[in-house]
Amino acid sequence: MPIATVNPANGETLKTYEPMDEDELERRLELAEATFRTYRTTSFAERARLLTKAAQLLDEDQGEIGRVVTTEMGKPIRQARAEAAKCAKAMRWYAEHAERLLADEEPAEADVRDSGASRVRVRYRPLGPVLAVMPWNFPLWQVVRFAAPALMAGNVGLLKHASNVPQTALYLEDLFHRAGFPAGCFQTLLIGSGAVDDILRDERVKAATLTGSEPAGRAVASTAGEMIKKTVLELGGSDPYIVMPSADLDRAAEVAVTARVQNNGQSCIAAKRFIVHTDVYDAFAERFVAGMRALKVGDPLAEDTEIGPLASERGRDDLAELVDGARHGGATVLCGGELPDGPGWYYPPTVLSGITREMRVHREEAFGPVATLYRADDVDEAVLIANDSAFGLSSNVWTRDETEVERFARDLEAGSVYVNGMTASHPAFPFGGVKRSGYGRELSGHGIREFCNITTVWQGA
Repeated sequence: MPIATVNPANGETLKTYEPMDEDELERRLELAEATFRTYRTTSFAERARLLTKAAQLLDEDQGEIGRVVTTEMGKPIRQARAEAAKCAKAMRWYAEHAERLLADEEPAEADVRDSGASRVRVRYRPLGPVLAVMPWNFPLWQVVRFAAPALMAGNVGLLKHASNVPQTALYLEDLFHRAGFPAGCFQTLLIGSGAVDDILRDERVKAATLTGSEPAGRAVASTAGEMIKKTVLELGGSDPYIVMPSADLDRAAEVAVTARVQNNGQSCIAAKRFIVHTDVYDAFAERFVAGMRALKVGDPLAEDTEIGPLASERGRDDLAELVDGARHGGATVLCGGELPDGPGWYYPPTVLSGITREMRVHREEAFGPVATLYRADDVDEAVLIANDSAFGLSSNVWTRDETEVERFARDLEAGSVYVNGMTASHPAFPFGGVKRSGYGRELSGHGIREFCNITTVWQGA
């Protein structure tokens, strides 16, 4: 894929960039290593001052960078501005809480005495330059949720962003530069995916984090494993959205629409498989399909647009193949399901029922505004269908029955269980998945400690 901004609303190529050559990459790796040697010794107060300044600048830039994001990957403009605001909030959260989250820990006195020490401390120290391989679907947020904790921990960042959001990637480097971070604290590498392996093998790079596809995660994990380097992976998701008889059906159906089509349906944590108890299936399906049909599809720069184009033509083709395969396999298309005429990579909000395990749409992630409906006779079957997936990122449950809440919280194979609400990430809560959705956690104290050297400091009498 060329490094270029291609407007998905009309297919027009707006800007192209040449990949960095080996000399420029070497210069940037040298700078990252040199910067880390001094930046790692800065105080939490100084890091917090810089990160708070970055948050302030991002708030000021919200309108401008929102238009860039929308133009590069098709997100409705209101959602793009909201993404920028969310990033600023996360920066401020880590600026406020990082020192507490990384404070030295003192083991129990009895254990200290038993070890023969006069004092023992557990200290969190930064690792060094961390490579971040990031996707296009939340081009600000997925970078910031790595960068904010990494920089507050004393690490420095090297960003390899998706090739279709180069202007957003360059903006992020400039943002941290304008905030006053030392040169080399955060650098954008305009490179193709083929260059990632060599960078990860470089001894100056100490760890990597990747958000993206399962194949990309396998490649990074394989190289990192060979080099004995820490990785955090957040990969795909096919999240279940379970509705039980005690649920508020009107609210569950309303939220279901947003949960499925946020970011034009291109979200790993979007609800994708809607598993509804048979007693309320018909009533929920009627409300849900009506809500999906009512969505306004159009120009993503228009304030009232709810669904914009998919980010790439290939992504739209892949989605259409999943829907066509399900239709030919016997699924019923309750709304949508047809490629529209005209320019741009649009795909209509679509709901499918009659899904079987043999269909690709059951096994694979539908990355776009396509929902699948399933019937469940009871809690056991709902859990069985929900867990019948290679993914395990998040999950959603709608019930007023506390016994059911505890059952789902215990048995759903996912990194999060959201009850009577839709999955959303927040800087205070750990985020990540299990199974083929990856490993490790971002955000919260768990996320900031992922790229720290957890050091035991033992002192004798």
